[in-house]
Amino acid sequence: MNGKTAIGWLIGHHQTTTDKKIDIVNNPNEYSPDPRYIVDLVEKVIHVSVKTVDIVNGLPQLNEKKTQPIY
Repeated sequence: MNGKTAIGWLIGHHQTTTDKKIDIVNNPNEYSPDPRYIVDLVEKVIHVSVKTVDIVNGLPQLNEKKTQPIY
């Protein structure tokens, strides 16, 4: 996602754009007949993000030994 947050990526990819050369409008918000499509999608992204944080916080600490760099 090129360093963007999941929400940032979602916002960036769900904006309406117009190809000025051929005057075609791309509106990803019209891909679904469900008017709650974007709201539900944002809710799912937030849910997965929260669950990911919970999982990562539940992982045990790594006990890595510091080693000398190999040159």
